[in-house]
Amino acid sequence: MNHLKYLTGLITFLHFVSSTRASDWVVYDGKQGPGRGRHIVFLSGDEEYRSEEGLPMLAKILAARHGFKCTVLFAINPTDGTIDPTTLTNIPGMGALDSADLCVMALRFRELPDEQMKHFVHYLNAGKPIIALRTCTHAFAYEHNKQSPYAKFDWRSKAWPGGFGEQVLGETWVSHHGNHGKESTRGVLEENQKNHPVLRGVTDIWCPTDVYTVTHLPQDATVLVRGQVLSGMNPSDPPVEGPKNNPMMPVVWVREYKGDTGKTSKIVTTTMGAAVDLENEGLRRLLVNACYWAVRLEKSLPAKANVDYVGEYRPSWFGFHGFKGGVSADTLK
Repeated sequence: MNHLKYLTGLITFLHFVSSTRASDWVVYDGKQGPGRGRHIVFLSGDEEYRSEEGLPMLAKILAARHGFKCTVLFAINPTDGTIDPTTLTNIPGMGALDSADLCVMALRFRELPDEQMKHFVHYLNAGKPIIALRTCTHAFAYEHNKQSPYAKFDWRSKAWPGGFGEQVLGETWVSHHGNHGKESTRGVLEENQKNHPVLRGVTDIWCPTDVYTVTHLPQDATVLVRGQVLSGMNPSDPPVEGPKNNPMMPVVWVREYKGDTGKTSKIVTTTMGAAVDLENEGLRRLLVNACYWAVRLEKSLPAKANVDYVGEYRPSWFGFHGFKGGVSADTLK
């Protein structure tokens, strides 16, 4: 039954792909700022943390406040052309990565057709940088097309242990470390990394989402922020006592990944990053800083980057089956 459902979806996708429109994604053109002439592509596609809301907000800031050209791609339902994060097999516009200087991604359990996925793999093997949020540790899951040349990206891969998450980012999906939905996260900056460009002007990180378990982080990863598990869902709640905070788990780290072609990519990973997490000014500033650092513009980074919203931002709470239906990319321009 599952295979029949997948085949039906694939046939629908193949009919739809020939009519894929530029209206399936959104482009924010930067006018003035250090990022002018640099292109960031955002990949949105998760069913739980509302990346379809959070990433456009970040893209607007980076375009309007810092001059980057920003293209935001979405999981699109091929039957009606609306943004639908439960559609796991379709992110139109992946060819935008061919001209990208940076990829910012927030994916969960995607199984993209080879024709789309090849652009991502080509980008990675070209040695270009990636900033990965929250569920990107388990960005890909190949449930059906196990013969795909990209099936090794699956988070459960044995051929490429831990798949994309562990091999590229430094960690795959393990578990919730904090009590999901009941214990929030205080970001604690690593004392010996406070001068790192990604942390410039960053203070007071707090997120309502919980800390993830991290057990595979390689020695070449540099931890920038650790996650203190709080006893409740408010920033004023005290830390949980006991082993959950001894030691504290990494929640932001950087490393380099050498791809199949031998070229090296700068990688920034955070297990924070839900749309509601991004209401925190400190986390927004960290991510804007990371974009400058990833494209080697850190010398142009101000002491305190402007991360004020462009327009209104009222993100939906995290959880399954709660995304805003009937929204098209056109409405986000």
